Amino acid sequence: MADEFEIDNQGDAGASQTFPMQCSALRKNGAVVIKGRPCKIVDMSTSKTGKHGHAKVHLVGIDIFTGKKLEELCPSTHNMEVPVVKVKQYNFSHLEDGFIVLHDMNTSEERSDIKVPEGEIGNKIEAADENGTPLIITIQSAMGEEAAIKADEPAQKD
Repeated sequence: MADEFEIDNQGDAGASQTFPMQCSALRKNGAVVIKGRPCKIVDMSTSKTGKHGHAKVHLVGIDIFTGKKLEELCPSTHNMEVPVVKVKQYNFSHLEDGFIVLHDMNTSEERSDIKVPEGEIGNKIEAADENGTPLIITIQSAMGEEAAIKADEPAQKD
């Protein structure tokens, strides 16, 4: 899922967390804010213009953090908010009180503010912590939220 969004390693310097886009310009596999949540568009359909109004766009999205399905119906000429989604990779260090201790791959700066996720990714991280296995953790951030979305062993250098 991480490879669907542009990888941006710059700071935001107070930049907006969303930007407006006309509903008709949104595309499947893109991102959109539905009911205040950042979502990946998994389905969209357009109804024809009626006697009294605009064509409507029906959007179906999956919350990029919770995995919940959300839907929205909006006129095609209206603007929707699109979240700025950033993905960054870190070197895994260890676990501490339910949080992942990570090191920035460029600056070696340490951070420990990401909770261990539930499920397969969390299990993989916990196993790596017990075994001392090196991991590359992918952190996705959007609208002030951050989560670990991927945990991979580093590529072997020959």
